[in-house]
Amino acid sequence: MAQWNQLQQLETRYLEQLYHLYSDSFPMELRQFLAPWIESQDWAYAANKESHATLVFHNLLGEIDQQYSRFLQENNVLYQHNLRRIKQHLQSKYLEKPMEIARIVARCLWEEQRLLQTATTAAQDGTASHPSGTVVTEKQQILEHNLQDIRKRVQDMEQKMKMLENLQDDFDFNYKTLKSQGDNPPNSSPICSELSQDMNGNSQAAATRQKMSQLEQMLSALDQLRRQIVTEMAGLLSAMDFVQKNLTDDELADWKRRQQIACIGGPPNICLDRLETWITSLAESQLQIRQQIKKLEELQQKVSYKGDPIIQHRPALEEKIVDLFRNLMKSAFVVERQPCMPMHPDRPLVIKTGVQFTNKVRLLVKFPELNYQLKIKVIIDKESGDVAAIRGSRKFNILGTNTKVMNMEESNNGSLSAEFKHLTLREQRCGNGGRTNSDASLIVTEELHLITFETEVYHQGLKIDLETHSLPVVVISNICQMPNAWASILWYNMLTNHPKNVNFFTKPPVGTWDQVAEVLSWQFSSTTKRGLTIEQLTTLAEKLLGPCVNYSGCQITWAKFCKENMAGKGFSFWVWLDNIIDLVKKYILALWNEGYILGFISKERERAILSPKPPGTFLLRFSESSKEGGITFTWVEKDISGKTQIQSVEPYTKQQLNSMSFAEIIMGYKIMDATNILVSPLVYLFPEIPKEDAFGKYCRPEAAPEAELGDPCSTIQPYLKTKFICVTPCPSVFMDFPDSELLGNGIFPGTNSGNTSDLFPMSPRTLDSLMHNEAEANPGPLDSLTLDMELSSDVASPM
Repeated sequence: MAQWNQLQQLETRYLEQLYHLYSDSFPMELRQFLAPWIESQDWAYAANKESHATLVFHNLLGEIDQQYSRFLQENNVLYQHNLRRIKQHLQSKYLEKPMEIARIVARCLWEEQRLLQTATTAAQDGTASHPSGTVVTEKQQILEHNLQDIRKRVQDMEQKMKMLENLQDDFDFNYKTLKSQGDNPPNSSPICSELSQDMNGNSQAAATRQKMSQLEQMLSALDQLRRQIVTEMAGLLSAMDFVQKNLTDDELADWKRRQQIACIGGPPNICLDRLETWITSLAESQLQIRQQIKKLEELQQKVSYKGDPIIQHRPALEEKIVDLFRNLMKSAFVVERQPCMPMHPDRPLVIKTGVQFTNKVRLLVKFPELNYQLKIKVIIDKESGDVAAIRGSRKFNILGTNTKVMNMEESNNGSLSAEFKHLTLREQRCGNGGRTNSDASLIVTEELHLITFETEVYHQGLKIDLETHSLPVVVISNICQMPNAWASILWYNMLTNHPKNVNFFTKPPVGTWDQVAEVLSWQFSSTTKRGLTIEQLTTLAEKLLGPCVNYSGCQITWAKFCKENMAGKGFSFWVWLDNIIDLVKKYILALWNEGYILGFISKERERAILSPKPPGTFLLRFSESSKEGGITFTWVEKDISGKTQIQSVEPYTKQQLNSMSFAEIIMGYKIMDATNILVSPLVYLFPEIPKEDAFGKYCRPEAAPEAELGDPCSTIQPYLKTKFICVTPCPSVFMDFPDSELLGNGIFPGTNSGNTSDLFPMSPRTLDSLMHNEAEANPGPLDSLTLDMELSSDVASPM
């Protein structure tokens, strides 16, 4: 079943997360219209190859045209309009940047897969194996029950207010009638005493006393109902206060924490629609109660008496409901999508000066009357007191469209929101290279800044100032600062849920290995199909903390994680790991997703698992010595005496993988044995997967030979085909060949003389000639040549 069809069958809570994935950058309508074609494309490859991205983008436009023709035949005017608008938007935004749309689509498809996996796992395991999930569900059920109870009590209060109004109208009518007749009511009640002063006291007829008695009973009932309503209103406001604290202090705070986690690669955050429904329901109930309190004031102005409960309690009730509504509106103004550069969707909260970034705010009180009424303004570092506390911190101006009106039309679900798509930052120049003080206490990638959104609400006579802000962002001026900036974002959001602590890195707290391990695994699982295993994480822990029996609870400082060099290395742990993450995403993503790369494994463990295996068994791991990120393979072989040898090839870096895919390198890798014969030492991928089964599907098929054109009787021979292969030669094979002669023979030497594996495009004749010359020039014992090849550091240098 197609992925899109599977998604449509998920529960509502998962569909809410699905809706959250899509925006104007990649509309959900387009995903729906072209689902089969979109899922058939290799968007991950296109995201890293501009030529392929251009091809896929133009094919996408062609598919849109075909779908438009279908709608034209069906006479579906609405879909025609939407599709035309989508195509125009894509052309205007991505025609010059096809890799950007490829990254966005690839990210959406991957998030969809994660969503399906989450739903499948939950369905298989059931709620019994996830007690925390059960607690959350029960909390939400209790919350919904409380909201239903509040709505019912508000409706009941509405009925009692009508009863009160009717009772008061009856009393007022009888009172005025009796007064107009000149009867003198008894002095048994304050209001009747007032009436008696205006009447002739001569008449004491039984009929008059009966009317007065009835009037007193009506007044007593009126007073009793007023007191009952005032008491119940106070109780209802207390219930609203309790539910509101659950919503804002628990549910909304939990959502904000989940948003933090999602920003650093954790599980995707749930949609806000359910919270919006709850908050809107509570806000509507509060406004109804406020109207009822105003009604009490009107009734009190018509009929009042000594000891009137409305006079005593209405002001406090009015103040309470206004405070509740005002605070609810302030809490409901949130940043739905944190600041992010479209070219780096997997690394939000890092902004480069001069580069556009986007974000989105939303009001979780869905009142149609507020549509197009709220003008949002964007400011950076508004609370300058906190930023000024950091000596030498930079200051920025926000450029672009920094004001926008909230509306319900731009979002897919009709929420009241505003999305800012064209914002940029420019650094203020202050004579010290942009810094306000030359004595800066933090490096630029540790400076934290806040982006604030503010507006005003005028509703039913109330003016409410709304303000919310992004999570702290790091502003860089060069893309080479991205790794360290992202490390700062990881460390902050891993260790604190404080929304505005811009002074965090003046004294950064320590983290535990359990926290760091989870975040490190997220860096892989958020952009690939698999995170890190316990064994891989243990290897990383050893690199950070050294040998230990149990790493759980071990503390890691910020400097240890990001700033200090690893033992015996000229670079930090994070720089090394971040380059490996980049290597995986850009060059070996498919192999990582298949689980073919063990990646992080200690040398001792590597030898332990390979030694019992037959010759030719190999594994793939990351280099520990390459700062820029490298990957190598280690294999088992036997020497002449039958002794097991473990060999590793010099790591392949991004520069070499740009020329040839790693799968093709593995499939074509050869070593030149003592008899000058090229043999492949790689047979089975650990534990026992045939090399062809694992990597063959990732190699490009060879093109069929084209027929030679021209005279069929011609004696001219066709070109000999060449093929790039990777060879680890015996050092003596090429020591007499200058570089110019190697190039003349079609040999493509490595980037430096120390490379043990070079790319050789050569014909079979050239290879035979080369091997023949070597055999004549170096006759000697086979044993010594074999030993020299196996032990030479130039041939195989274990990492």
